Amino acid sequence: MANVLTYQNYTGSVEYSHEDRCFFGKIEFINDLITFEATSVDELETNFQEAVESYMLTCKELGKEPQKQFNGVFNIRPGVELHMAAARKAMEVGMSLNAYIKSLIAKDTHLSIN
Repeated sequence: MANVLTYQNYTGSVEYSHEDRCFFGKIEFINDLITFEATSVDELETNFQEAVESYMLTCKELGKEPQKQFNGVFNIRPGVELHMAAARKAMEVGMSLNAYIKSLIAKDTHLSIN
């Protein structure tokens, strides 16, 4: 399991500095740099949540929308052979390539498809 925190649909990384004897992290998958740190796990979770809340409040004060981590679209480059094999398999099961790939991701992540 990766060292991550989640709150309000934001993901935060978690790292530990042995030298500084503290945990630290940042909100991932957005362009703005939002960091947090703590000396205990409980404090880290609280500080992460406060960082998310502060980010959303700052965005509101600046009149800008808080950046969403994902927009639901991404491109992959599987190579010709894998692309062709996936397209054929999708056709065999009566799905579009997009729906087929989406179903594989949902199965592997144990999430349901919207």
